[in-house]
Amino acid sequence: MDPDKTSFVAKEVVPGTLVQGAAFRKERVSGKDKGAKNDEHVPEGASPIPGVSEWTENLFLEGDWRVSANAWAGFGLRVLLIVGTLFTVYQYMMQRQELRVERTLALVELWDQDKYQEAAKAVRTRLAGLVKDNPNPFGANPSQKDLAYYYAKIGEQALSEGEPPEFQEQFDRLVYFLNRVSFCVDRNICDRDIATNYFQDYANSFWRFFAGYAEKRRKQGEPAYAVAIEKFVGDADAQPISGN
Repeated sequence: MDPDKTSFVAKEVVPGTLVQGAAFRKERVSGKDKGAKNDEHVPEGASPIPGVSEWTENLFLEGDWRVSANAWAGFGLRVLLIVGTLFTVYQYMMQRQELRVERTLALVELWDQDKYQEAAKAVRTRLAGLVKDNPNPFGANPSQKDLAYYYAKIGEQALSEGEPPEFQEQFDRLVYFLNRVSFCVDRNICDRDIATNYFQDYANSFWRFFAGYAEKRRKQGEPAYAVAIEKFVGDADAQPISGN
């Protein structure tokens, strides 16, 4: 036997890459590979993603009533979910508003207590006496600047060093309460309209006399002294009260 012919027959023939790929595709089709069969229907270079008409099919107008019923049921469920969410948000906002009103009315009750009413009476009596003893020197038609100067002088005299400690304590009690009201309104914890209706007039009058004293205390090392009261008075001047 010819050795060259024997070695040629004994060698294993290795198919090329193209031949292997064709054989693999043929095996997939014969093995009932659904993916491969589907691939046969897609032209070369085309995308297997459904076209626009397939995505925009109107399920509400389908010939099969069961398909239409399922579509309308899903739509109704979405509407109910949206309405329920909006109603929950509305209830939450109403509850927050009710809490703000309750907190504001609690401050009104606190203001009616004897310790605050007595403090307000003591300050009012002291200011009335000083105004009587020191009448307005600017005539019948003073300017706003002249009035501000006059009221600041009266406030400084009311809190002069010669006053008894009890008066300073009563004054500090009023500052504390008005700061509390102002902070509650500024942080949206209390209802602004109710707080303005109850406390705005008194806060304006108080600040008119004691704004200069507050500025003096800030310069002496208390930079936040009565800042909340000043903001409450300024905010109320900048916006009208609701309903008026």
